Amino acid sequence: MGRHVFLWICIGTIIGLPALLRAQSQPLDEKRDSATFLTHILSASKWDQLFPNRYGKAHLGPNAADSGKPDFYTFQAFVAAARKFPAFLGEGSPAVRRRELAAFLAHVAQETSGGWDQAPGGYVKWGLYFKQEQGCIAGCPQYSIWSNTQYPPVAGVSYHGRGPLQLSYNYLYGMFSQAWFGDPQVLLQHPEKILEDSVLAFASAIWFWMTPIANKPSCHAVITGQWHPSAVDSAANRLPGFGLTLNIINGGVECGHPPSIETLHREAFYQYFCRQLHVDPGVHVSCADQQPFSTHN
Repeated sequence: MGRHVFLWICIGTIIGLPALLRAQSQPLDEKRDSATFLTHILSASKWDQLFPNRYGKAHLGPNAADSGKPDFYTFQAFVAAARKFPAFLGEGSPAVRRRELAAFLAHVAQETSGGWDQAPGGYVKWGLYFKQEQGCIAGCPQYSIWSNTQYPPVAGVSYHGRGPLQLSYNYLYGMFSQAWFGDPQVLLQHPEKILEDSVLAFASAIWFWMTPIANKPSCHAVITGQWHPSAVDSAANRLPGFGLTLNIINGGVECGHPPSIETLHREAFYQYFCRQLHVDPGVHVSCADQQPFSTHN
């Protein structure tokens, strides 16, 4: 538990916004809603089947005390956030779009899982259980990277994992805040807003999924087949598939060595969601033989 997004790069060396963000004409939260393929794949009732123990709904486990609180990870909030990112689930064949959703759900489920091997219904029924990184509710100063001057941390503020993909580190909060609000200071000053607004929480996860950062492609470009490996990538076995999306998210923490139990759970989530969405998982599901991205490639 207490999972969060690790960017496997030299932290503190983000020197500029990705082209996607530089090109934005207005903040995402002010953009008109777009159509989303999400509602062609999932319904609210199916969402309830996939995430019956999500935050505010569970009656067992370490988070059961929160079962009386409002349902946070609602399907309606997910749809509202997706409408701000028309390319999310919006490119490729219907099978590609279903595979992208399965991959996205697998990562958010594992990052927020409250499951255990003997959990009622099985481990896969316990995604979206937590809103924030466990062990950091009182704050975790290690996520403040003071050498990053573009998105400098605020003293006394904790940038630990929050939301479906457990967004972490001051520079990611700043980058997402710039994209969503048009102002990096909104979330640099108040990262807890992600815990207070379900749409914002889902948007933070979709934004990370859609955005290439440093020398890494976006998870979206990889899973939809838009990214093509260079000779260096091929030599490092960084090939398109679910495994590479994990390499982007957690790098050497979960890739380049035999899988940990957390990685096996993540892959099990992916296989589960692929079955539920009636799509083949494709090739290169594992990243065990992939080298993490290097800042020198």
